[in-house]
Amino acid sequence: MKSPARTIGYEVLAFVAVTGMLLVIFGEPAARRAVWFSAGVAVVVQTVCFLLARMSAPEKLFRAWGVGALIRMVSLVLYALVLLKPLDLPPTPALLSLATLLFITTVLESWLLTS
Repeated sequence: MKSPARTIGYEVLAFVAVTGMLLVIFGEPAARRAVWFSAGVAVVVQTVCFLLARMSAPEKLFRAWGVGALIRMVSLVLYALVLLKPLDLPPTPALLSLATLLFITTVLESWLLTS
């Protein structure tokens, strides 16, 4: 397992790179606001899930990673059903941004936890 500082560095680098690409793709002001808000949600969800997996016992790592994947899925659904309308976020950039950020960091997390 990599050191926590190195892991955080890789996670931040992935968030910055993917968020930058999403901001280029979604150029309208409302869409950009949705991307930024989704990035904030993804950072919180990913941090919780990664800490859950990192603090689990080695023999329960796969189970903790699975629970983290379930948390990510539920957060995406709740984001779509509860937050989009009250925050007046355009659904396409908001949901694509959150799904993309969670997917990329989930893949990265599996590599960081096992190497």
